[in-house]
Amino acid sequence: MKILVTGFEPFGGETENASGIAVQRLGEGPAPNGVHLATAILPVTWSGAGPALLRAVETHQPDAIVAVGEAGGRAVVTPERWARNLGDGRIPDNDGVVRDAAPLAPGPERLESRLDPAALTRAIQDAAIPAEVSEDAGAFLCNAVFWTALHHTNLPATFIHVPAVRSQGAANIGAETDPEHAHAESALSFDDITQALAAVVNAAARHAGPPQF
Repeated sequence: MKILVTGFEPFGGETENASGIAVQRLGEGPAPNGVHLATAILPVTWSGAGPALLRAVETHQPDAIVAVGEAGGRAVVTPERWARNLGDGRIPDNDGVVRDAAPLAPGPERLESRLDPAALTRAIQDAAIPAEVSEDAGAFLCNAVFWTALHHTNLPATFIHVPAVRSQGAANIGAETDPEHAHAESALSFDDITQALAAVVNAAARHAGPPQF
């Protein structure tokens, strides 16, 4: 079983992105329960994020996709249930592009995760990391990558939002997923988030079927 796990590069002038750091740490450690891990760090750009995901899928030929991003309004790990067919860039991406709200592609208004978010949440909680299911992945690039995974592949795919924690201080950005919420202070560390992702990978390996290209 090969699982592709993706995170994001820093954006908005930040020097860290919790998703990218946790994915890198996951890839550097032993694969959970013998699963073969492939990892990729995606650019925070409207033009580049989706294509980079699809290139990683083409390169690694995974059996499942676990995409990860940070959300400044979340204090716990949140597996997403839905990808919305909406892209809205309230702040510039790393190319300086601000995207007006519009559908990402012709198609339905939303697509559902192909890995049960409730089962993933239980797996994270069983690893002693707080987690809850999210019903809204926002409309920034995290959601766009989730939509790309579901719209352009038939693989079991999901998206995990993690708190925007930093090695020092607090994130100044990361509220794009929950713009109506203030920055959430999280008690989680990079190690906690990495442990949560390992639990997700284990659960994905149990529930994902063979490749369906």
